[in-house]
Amino acid sequence: MSNDPLHGKTLKTIVEQLVDFYGFDTLGELIKIKCFTENPSIKSSLTFLRKTDWARKKVEELYVKTLPKF
Repeated sequence: MSNDPLHGKTLKTIVEQLVDFYGFDTLGELIKIKCFTENPSIKSSLTFLRKTDWARKKVEELYVKTLPKF
């Protein structure tokens, strides 16, 4: 069994869980990227995050920090 909390999680699952938990407003405050603050959607966020490593890393870090609260 993997100790990696991201193991087996798709980016889509991670973003959906964060949006469900925080909502786009809070997510945009926690991670200052346009895909969360300007006309946000899961689809546009995934498109941006798949192309942008630093932003994806921030999302994954927030997910790991938030996991205990889910």
